[in-house]
Amino acid sequence: MFLPAAELRVPSGFPTIQQAVDAAKPGDVVLVQAGTYRERVRLKDRVTLRSAGDDAPGKLGLARAEATVIDGGGKEDEQPGVAMAEGAVLDGFTVTGVGRYDDAEWQKHFTTRGNEQAHEHIGAPGVAGVSIRGVNCEVRGNIVHHVGYTGIAITGMDGRACSPLVVSNVCHRNMAGGIGSMNGSTAIIRGNTCFENFYAGIGHENASPLVELNRCFGNIRAGIGISEGACPTVRSNLCYQNRRAGIGIRTGANTRPVVERNECRDNGMAGIGVEEETEPVLRFNRCFDNLLAGIGVRDHARPAILNNECFKNGEAGIGLMTGRDTQVSSNYCHLNKTAGVGLSGGGANSVVLTGNRLIQNGTVAVGINGGWTVTLSGNELSRTNGMPPLVMVEENATAVFTNNTLRGGGVAAVRCAGTLRLTNNRIEGTAARQAGPPNFGVWALPGAKVEMAGNTVSGWRHALFGEGASIVARDNSVADAFVAAFRIRGRAGQPPISGNRVTGKDVKELLVEAEGK
Repeated sequence: MFLPAAELRVPSGFPTIQQAVDAAKPGDVVLVQAGTYRERVRLKDRVTLRSAGDDAPGKLGLARAEATVIDGGGKEDEQPGVAMAEGAVLDGFTVTGVGRYDDAEWQKHFTTRGNEQAHEHIGAPGVAGVSIRGVNCEVRGNIVHHVGYTGIAITGMDGRACSPLVVSNVCHRNMAGGIGSMNGSTAIIRGNTCFENFYAGIGHENASPLVELNRCFGNIRAGIGISEGACPTVRSNLCYQNRRAGIGIRTGANTRPVVERNECRDNGMAGIGVEEETEPVLRFNRCFDNLLAGIGVRDHARPAILNNECFKNGEAGIGLMTGRDTQVSSNYCHLNKTAGVGLSGGGANSVVLTGNRLIQNGTVAVGINGGWTVTLSGNELSRTNGMPPLVMVEENATAVFTNNTLRGGGVAAVRCAGTLRLTNNRIEGTAARQAGPPNFGVWALPGAKVEMAGNTVSGWRHALFGEGASIVARDNSVADAFVAAFRIRGRAGQPPISGNRVTGKDVKELLVEAEGK
């Protein structure tokens, strides 16, 4: 026989929340009036625990959640503040005082940006404010704060994934993460606010949840942290003013999240930081006003970096310290303090840049340090002001340019101390200077090796100036040069420069000068 759901009231019908839950049957609702309840609660299957009142907003979350408090007493205990059950609902409570919150410890690591924190797994054992262990349930509209561990902890059990709905909660000042998704969880984590937590606002370990429309700020480490084999979809989140990265991705090649359409700004390190051999897909994100790079990559990580916008960052728009055939495609990097794309670090690294727009960055559009092999195709590199070159190729670096547009002023479009091959590019200066500082399409430094074929060069004093360098140039079109299109210094004999089309009155194809002239 079907029995209608009952409503059990606290404290009018039952003096404690747990007594009402123990009396409830599947489908029943335990309705709790405003007040502070000094207990810890274990829910039953398909029981809803709800605070009384409507969904009017309060100062931080729902007004009814702010007024209805489950307080664990601040003591160490094996029982979480609220233990969820299959099909259960937790709706509109403040959960606090579960375990020991240490304000001095929190302040210390906030001040040091988490640099002295232990490099712990997100899934390290602990007692959560709200615990979801191997069950499908709903946690909605709660405020979880000053907990000695993670605010809301979601974990699969015994190889079984769980897919709870965790939505519209506020998690702050907890001594681990705000929300943690672990051990096979496939949760939906949506519309939560996580701030000033000891580690990440939302953290992942070996889990594949959907994480979207959350707001994470002021956390000691990342706004959203992804590690230890986690493969979440992280979409349309706002991560700002975190002490380290907006979104941080680390710990192994099995960590392969899809990170898309997020906004990461004003963070204390990178907007998105990728490290430790991880292989994420980063696409359609906006990273700006971060202290370091918009997107930063190191420790042999292998991201695909696609269609992102990185601007006004304190260092590069996209900064790679390591790479192995890394794909950087269709990104828009502009107004960054140093490079549009900066390639630093040591060792043998490689990257492919295709279809990117690198516009008005402070020093170079692309900076290529020693050890890098870089293929550039179909990119637009531009800067109207400043003296640095658009591209710098350092000693022991190799760059291959095909079908790119390089447009700007400064001392050169490309200044090269390494190996450079340019084929079918447009190299446009803003205005050729007949005298004064260098003004060269390509400036080949001593020891450089440069090959140019089929390029169109205009608006530079010389298409190429080389001194003590190995030069090959054929079938290029050069306009607006002064005296000579190609000017070589410090070479005995005729260099292999021929078949170039040079326009302009009294402009030679080639001028060879003695060393020191």
